[in-house]
Amino acid sequence: MHDVVIVGAGPVGLFLACELGLAGCSVLVLEREPGPHSPFKAEPLGMRGLSAASVEAFYRRGMLHQVLSASGVHDDPGADPDADEPSPPRHGGHFAGMVLDPAKVDVAALPYRLSSPASQGVLTYLESVEAVLSEQASKLGVAIRYGVAVSAIAQNDESVVALAGEHEYAARWLVGCDGGRSTVRGLAGFEFVGTGPQFTGYSMHATVADPEKLRPGFNLTPTGMYLQPPNNGQIGMMDFDGGAFDRSRPPTRDHLQTVLRRVSGTDVTLSEVHLVSTFTDRAMQTTSYRQGRVLLAGDAAHIHSPLGGQGLNTGIGDAMNLGWKLAATVHGYAPDGLLDTYTSERRPIAEKVLDWSRAQVAAMRPDPHAQAIQGVIRDLIGTRDGTTYVFERLSGSSIRYDLGSKHPLVGRNAPELRLENGTRLGDLMQDGRGVALDFSTDRCLRGSAMGWASRMRYAAGPARNDLGLGAVLVRPDGVVAWAGGRTPDREAFEQAARHWFGVPEIYG
Repeated sequence: MHDVVIVGAGPVGLFLACELGLAGCSVLVLEREPGPHSPFKAEPLGMRGLSAASVEAFYRRGMLHQVLSASGVHDDPGADPDADEPSPPRHGGHFAGMVLDPAKVDVAALPYRLSSPASQGVLTYLESVEAVLSEQASKLGVAIRYGVAVSAIAQNDESVVALAGEHEYAARWLVGCDGGRSTVRGLAGFEFVGTGPQFTGYSMHATVADPEKLRPGFNLTPTGMYLQPPNNGQIGMMDFDGGAFDRSRPPTRDHLQTVLRRVSGTDVTLSEVHLVSTFTDRAMQTTSYRQGRVLLAGDAAHIHSPLGGQGLNTGIGDAMNLGWKLAATVHGYAPDGLLDTYTSERRPIAEKVLDWSRAQVAAMRPDPHAQAIQGVIRDLIGTRDGTTYVFERLSGSSIRYDLGSKHPLVGRNAPELRLENGTRLGDLMQDGRGVALDFSTDRCLRGSAMGWASRMRYAAGPARNDLGLGAVLVRPDGVVAWAGGRTPDREAFEQAARHWFGVPEIYG
């Protein structure tokens, strides 16, 4: 019996497997596809954007260099990580196809932002991300089996069994990371609620006979939307048909050409279609992320249109949040209710992403009302405040969990604090433990932190920029669990450590 069986070997399932393997859990990943390679994950249709928050997650687990190399990115996404001030973003992203000017982002207004080797988003391919994660998972002892389609799930108070063909796979916990049409979600009886589709979307790799008839980039038109990235043969389209065509039948070249002509308002000709996939903007999520010993993460728990590319990043956030909590539960030191905070923290985040997606779809509808909204939005994102607001949402820097503290840093992703000796927070997080940073002159938290030495690392010394803090406690997922003033309250630190890391060990 494994500690955890994960169904789905996409980026979310593999990232979660790495988190659990890093924490010493025995993990088995089951994937229904026959192998890791798919043309839909490679160039050009497999292109995805990793947000700054996701890039930081890879950095804090020591995988950023591998991700950059696999993605063909040869320069550091943090620009100058040794600078005292954070660098401005290189790319602003978009809202409903309306592209932001990164020069208008007010970096100083972003909450608790410090210079970091991982302060920028990165364009990559799913195949590249999965290759890095698969290699890391194997190093951590994770077993991955392809061509295994789960057909039934049975659970009791002690374990859960996944049935695939004639084989049974038993574990103490099972996590469904098997995508928007999740088998696990249906088998385990999760309630899935939300809103229906407004459009059928198409992503295709095609040869265009007369490409000059299409404008590059995002194009909102009176009849829909089309996207033509530069020089890679990819074309995206949105046809507001109520989602009628999605997966109803394989799209032919003639059908795709008809749609492209309609949404572009041109007589463009498709010479050949090499590869195509369809999607919709259904926006739905489960009412809970846990049913007994079965949990969900990524698209298995929430689906929405791919506008803004937030699906992958939300899923990586799920894996970071769930991994250490499930590992603590497996090892028996989790405080009461810790695993339940996975739903209470992550579901509101996905709910905001779903609404963000719905808002974009509403602004893109081919009607006069939406076009009027577009005019208002263009005016707003033409301002510094408007651009900064949208960038915060896209980058993940606006995320804050309600952890019951009035301190404005608690519940946020920890800034890249750095000691005067050069040690960074990211350096301390690569083993998956929490971190206690003590900037006080008398190192007043040292004795207390030793009680949780196997669950958190303690580092002390003056900070290059302490943001007015005397100490900070960071959870394994990078979220600030507690922050103290210039003279840290040792009792408050111990209370926070006990709340998140359980009863202290007997030390000495």
